[in-house]
Amino acid sequence: MNVLLLAGGGGGARLACGLQDVLEPGELTVVANVGDDVEVLGLQVSPDVDSLLYALAGLIDEARGWGRADETWNALSSAGEWGGEDWFRLGDRDLGLHLVRTRALREGKPLSAVTAELAARVELLTPILPATDDRLRTQVHTPAGTFEFQEWFVARGHRDEVEDIAYEGAGDARAAPGVLQALERAAVIVVAPSNPYLSIGPILAVDEIRRAIEGRRARSVAVSPVVGGKAVTGPVDRMLSRMAGGTTPAHVAARYEGLIDMLVIDEADAPADAPVELVVTEALMRDREAAGRLATTVLEAACG
Repeated sequence: MNVLLLAGGGGGARLACGLQDVLEPGELTVVANVGDDVEVLGLQVSPDVDSLLYALAGLIDEARGWGRADETWNALSSAGEWGGEDWFRLGDRDLGLHLVRTRALREGKPLSAVTAELAARVELLTPILPATDDRLRTQVHTPAGTFEFQEWFVARGHRDEVEDIAYEGAGDARAAPGVLQALERAAVIVVAPSNPYLSIGPILAVDEIRRAIEGRRARSVAVSPVVGGKAVTGPVDRMLSRMAGGTTPAHVAARYEGLIDMLVIDEADAPADAPVELVVTEALMRDREAAGRLATTVLEAACG
């Protein structure tokens, strides 16, 4: 069974691992958010692509939920001592990947090809496809001004309330090679419990991808990013409250109008009403086993 997952952030990486564990090798394809991409110290960083790569390859730091396990920070500390930017956490092991990626991009390789080469290095059988090879950057509009995503989220600690989101470059962005083909052959489309505005929104801002999902033949299932109306991590509950009017399943489902057939919610959010079918389960992914159980529930709901 071919399954396509739209993912970004920690929730996306955790569900990707759960799906990979319960599916046969090669049955899962992940389309990754690139709206968070940023240049740091001259290096091109793709945080959501990297989190997926590290998680699926068993290299991620489980405690932090991002970055490499057994990481050290000597290069970043040295850069700060010499007056370089050190607000974005780049570990020594992580830097190796960014060096390789940046050189390949400067040689003219597209991000999708570079990502495939990196995945092959760790013998990963799950394809990770960037949503687009074109420049697409999430812009966050706040009362304090407009910021690139990483400046708002990391440097400013996402303390500013969000008034609006824009996806710079989305109007000209094309789906990366393989994305539309993966959508066409998918038996199930899954939207991860990622922030609808910050992680999934940039993917859906690529018009070819949105239209392909709108015209889907496969069942499309989203997993809510809130549990008991609250974010597991990050500011998604604050954003939904301010921008959508609430954090109920109905508010989450409205973010995906025309794009999903059902929404998986946690028991803490039931009973509830929504414009799509609701599936109630224990949705909190406390560990890898819980992620596998949630993945099984999602697939059974989609195929049932």
